[in-house]
Amino acid sequence: MENPHAERQAVLLERILKNTSKCTETILELNNSLEEIIQANYHLQTAANLSMQYRKNVQYNLTSAKSHHTQHHDKP
Repeated sequence: MENPHAERQAVLLERILKNTSKCTETILELNNSLEEIIQANYHLQTAANLSMQYRKNVQYNLTSAKSHHTQHHDKP
């Protein structure tokens, strides 16, 4: 005759292992998704940096052109 306590423990351990395996699989899927998001964000960050630098360059050129225009039109 088997020990009912040991039987119950074996069933519980089996459930724990099954659930742990499912959790591990889910975490691996989550890691893969996060990797994809990080990669996508890298490209977005690059585009954002280029856009910001372009805006700064345009602003600098507009300020410079305005200053240049003002200097030439203010002379008698």
